[in-house]
Amino acid sequence: MTDSPIVVRVRLDLSYDGTDFAGWADQPELRTVQGALEAALARVVRAESLPRLVVAGRTDAGVHARGQVAHVDIPLSAWRRLPSRSRPGEAESLQARLNGVLPSDIVVRAASEAPPGFDARFSASERRYAYRISDAGRRPDPLIRRHALAYPRALNVDALNEASRSLTGLRDFCAFCRPREGATTIRDLRELSWRREESGADAGLVVATVRADAFCHSMVRSLVGAVLAVGDGRRDAAWLSRVASSPKRSPAIAVAPGCGLTLEEVVYPTDAEVALRAAETRSRRTLN
Repeated sequence: MTDSPIVVRVRLDLSYDGTDFAGWADQPELRTVQGALEAALARVVRAESLPRLVVAGRTDAGVHARGQVAHVDIPLSAWRRLPSRSRPGEAESLQARLNGVLPSDIVVRAASEAPPGFDARFSASERRYAYRISDAGRRPDPLIRRHALAYPRALNVDALNEASRSLTGLRDFCAFCRPREGATTIRDLRELSWRREESGADAGLVVATVRADAFCHSMVRSLVGAVLAVGDGRRDAAWLSRVASSPKRSPAIAVAPGCGLTLEEVVYPTDAEVALRAAETRSRRTLN
């Protein structure tokens, strides 16, 4: 039996346009963000074994990211080979080399040595998403059309916010999640709010901000889909209350398309606290 090789844990901050990806997670014969990144890492790092990524949020097909975070363990020997005359730092060289071979719809925004105990998934204390909608049948600006849902009905922002307030807090979100065996659906939904942007790149769009400690599979898009039904007048608050209290995933909730959803930010505690946060997150959550 041989000892495991010494590795350097590296944090990667990423942005990608999810339109042409079948989601984050590697899938045979499908183009995925994980697959593209791991192929690029294999070319750049040239280690004996293929580096495997751990990600903060496994985005679905068509979902975008501006603030995704992943980590990868690179053998120390391969890490030390990365610097060059023009880029003497390992992290700086890794970032530049990855961006040199990655497809144009993925960018490594930063690379850095991770603090002790850092885990891109379990150390995170919060994820923040945005969902962008061009409502009332208006076509979105061509420059953002791949990142906003073209919605056929007019939306009442006040009704959207009133409905959303009933869903926030620490609770079981099983009605909004695709179940995974052994995984809890208890989450702390800290914000679900809506606004109509008046200026900037998103002018005219209805934009949702969704923040939680973590999200289960399809939870954000299910929350958006349920609240949209109230915001366009097809459903009322009583309907939302009934489906939200379902003891299992509700078939009455339409999952919003992935194109309007962007992972904007992943929040972490201080470097000294990331290991403790990871240990706490790995403990199965209950409401008791």
